[in-house]
Amino acid sequence: MENDYKKTAVLFVDIINHFDFDGSQKLLKHTNDILPNLKKLKAFAKENKIPTIYINDHYGLWQADFNKIIDLCRNEKSEHIIDAIKPDDNDYFLIKPQHSAFFQTPLQSLLNELGKTHLIMAGVAGDICILFTAKDAYMYQFDMYIPKNCMASEEKETNDYALYLMNSVMKAKIDAF
Repeated sequence: MENDYKKTAVLFVDIINHFDFDGSQKLLKHTNDILPNLKKLKAFAKENKIPTIYINDHYGLWQADFNKIIDLCRNEKSEHIIDAIKPDDNDYFLIKPQHSAFFQTPLQSLLNELGKTHLIMAGVAGDICILFTAKDAYMYQFDMYIPKNCMASEEKETNDYALYLMNSVMKAKIDAF
């Protein structure tokens, strides 16, 4: 990771989640495993004045209001995660229609306007949404750091394989945060 963070942004992908779908119990367990690292990453970003951008599924609301998404997703399974890592008023919040944080969102425009060329990515599901986001980030020529201990998927094997692809094909650094 670079020492000068002026060109860096942190992306939290799909971290506001209701964990109410087939396979969600596994994803919830793995998300709980990385939660302390996500909290450290968020604190690191604040400490170093690195913008934090949340890009999240819209859950049918289609309103980029993190409080409405949080209200919809908050339940017994998710509330401790949401409370630990939710955006604050200084963070950016975008909704996405599909897997990639770049697909039909203003993310690329926001990053360009902020002058960011280096991305630190974290969240769920690593083998789908972060993988697709990393593919697009690579195509847009962003440098990436995707800490392996800040990304979760339903299955450890598919998470590890996604990390392998992001490192070997998309040139992302994947060392633990």
